[in-house]
Amino acid sequence: MTIAVDLDLVQLAAFDASGADGFDGHEQVALVRHSASGLHAIVAIHSTHLGPAAGGVRRWAYRSQSQALTDALRLSRGMSYKNAMAGLAAGGGKAVVIADAPKTDALLGAFGDAVALLGGRYITAEDVGMTEHDMVVVAQRTAHVAGLPVAAGAVGGNPGPFTARGVLAGIKAAVQHKLGRDDLKGVHVTVQGVGSVGGALARALAAEGARLTLADVDAPRAAALAAQLGAAHVPVGAILGLAADVFSPNALGAILTETSIAALDVAIVAGAANNQLATAEDGARLAARGILYAPDYVINAGGIISVVAEYLAKTKDAPVSLGRVNAAADAIGPRLSALFAEADLQGLPTDVVADRTAQALIGR
Repeated sequence: MTIAVDLDLVQLAAFDASGADGFDGHEQVALVRHSASGLHAIVAIHSTHLGPAAGGVRRWAYRSQSQALTDALRLSRGMSYKNAMAGLAAGGGKAVVIADAPKTDALLGAFGDAVALLGGRYITAEDVGMTEHDMVVVAQRTAHVAGLPVAAGAVGGNPGPFTARGVLAGIKAAVQHKLGRDDLKGVHVTVQGVGSVGGALARALAAEGARLTLADVDAPRAAALAAQLGAAHVPVGAILGLAADVFSPNALGAILTETSIAALDVAIVAGAANNQLATAEDGARLAARGILYAPDYVINAGGIISVVAEYLAKTKDAPVSLGRVNAAADAIGPRLSALFAEADLQGLPTDVVADRTAQALIGR
């Protein structure tokens, strides 16, 4: 079924994704087209069991529509699990915009029309390749958007700093569980990706006294931040094999493969990247090597905690203070501590325990 909006000709067509890699009983998958702006996007709604499907929109230069679909399916499932584990009244969804046309206001507006067509089943916000300004443009066409600019001290805006705050809490929990350390002074953390989230995390880790080695596809950015923080920096291809206490992936997903796991020389993997495990077997590979893994959708939930709080304050007149949002992000640490203890008790990889818990919460 294809729906057109006025003269904008935004087309939202049902997408049969049942045989696609990453499909997991998704409630709705839509292919979005807008010929005038060149918009080519996919919106995947995994579950609305706990509430509207919340998850950002990512713009990326995918090699094919099939690759974009796989990313949307995996990311949206991760959002269902993430929101459930964080105790949010939200389901999971994700949108991906294929970067085969310039990111213009017309394209962003057309995406907003597509979100509006979904009637509140999907709430969007910025993700990789999208900014607060982009969300302002999207918000001109739909109310179902968050991550909008806010005044200092208010809830909302760029979710990156809240994600970083939660990841910091998670790293502390992992270091305490695995290394028996109650602080990060002198703990060596290798940080892959120093963009919005990874950069904020690196600054927070430095403030805690951690010893850092940074890497980014934008090598000058990593070098500049390293100079500011008194950290080391290496080429992005070298970061995985470095000896350290913690490896923190904060770029794109599928970084943990059979090959890369074999090359790791760390005790802990804990970072903000989504879908860090390339396959279902990779969590067991980490566990077999004695590497403690903080499941990505548990540790990186700080951003969506802020997004959902902002959206509910706007649409449900249910304001939440910044202090409460920060406290909810900090609670990721104790949540992971409990998960690590349960995994030890059951003798299972941490990702398996997290998946089973999340699936029970969303009725799967």
